[in-house]
Amino acid sequence: MVTSNPTRRNVLMGGLALGALGIMSSRAAANDVIRWIVGYPPGGATDLIARLLSAPMSQKLGQTIIVDNRPGAGSSIGATALAHARPDGLTVGAADNGTLIINPVAYKNLQYDPDKDFRPVGAYADVNILLAVSKAQPYKTVKDFIDKAKNTAEPISFASPGVGSPLHLAMERLAREAGLKLEHVSYRGMAPALNDVLAGIVPAIVIDYATAREVIRSGDVKPLATFSASRLAALPEVPTFGEEAIPGFSAGAWQGMIVPHDTPDEVVNRLSDAIGFALQNESVQARYAELGLGIPVSDPQTFMKRWQDDKAILQPLIRELGISL
Repeated sequence: MVTSNPTRRNVLMGGLALGALGIMSSRAAANDVIRWIVGYPPGGATDLIARLLSAPMSQKLGQTIIVDNRPGAGSSIGATALAHARPDGLTVGAADNGTLIINPVAYKNLQYDPDKDFRPVGAYADVNILLAVSKAQPYKTVKDFIDKAKNTAEPISFASPGVGSPLHLAMERLAREAGLKLEHVSYRGMAPALNDVLAGIVPAIVIDYATAREVIRSGDVKPLATFSASRLAALPEVPTFGEEAIPGFSAGAWQGMIVPHDTPDEVVNRLSDAIGFALQNESVQARYAELGLGIPVSDPQTFMKRWQDDKAILQPLIRELGISL
């Protein structure tokens, strides 16, 4: 048996070859397509926002991003797919209050655990919501509505796009903290809820501004108050519930990006930087203003704190209401 000893030149050439291979692998990874799982159908708000952000994020990352819609079970189908994806940064997911906070309590046989399966990348949208009534209702101001809801013998009905939705839970919080007598009427989506309010079947609705803006402009519904911490730039004359009912009160929905739990820090930070870059894009900001969306702080730590803070508020409320989906 003959054993050959590697020369210095052989070792050097081998090292260069391995280095070149590493560079090519890195470039290949950088050029790989990123799949952005959205747990809702095409055309909805979550899908719209993901597609809006994907172009400037692709520019920043130097990678193509494709949106992969996996609707069903309140985003649980999409979240389950993400939980089983490789933690390499090539599969990311859209998440909201429902995905991370509501579903783990409301669904009995959830196939993912948000705390164990995911890590946050960054929040990218505050979905501002408001209370509105049809034009036929007698309430001229939110104070009129609050006074009636406090003193009425029969609770005032309000519509929402679904039991256990962030909009439904915002109204339940308001009712408890302000001492209001309200009755929830649940619908399968915002469109049928709004239709019944316009028809006078239900007097009030909790609704996101993006959906409500056209019927507000037409005068078919009147916005009484927003759940945001401050007044919306699109509705400067409409007060907040923090101003009119409970000092400091705010509630709403948010959206952000999550990845499989074992995704490396450097990948998470790279994706987070891309979200921040996209949120500074002038076209994105103009579209956000048009839709009444807020631009949150987008780093992983801030997103994690918001997730956990809202979890501490909403999960006990869901259990108290006995919500099961």
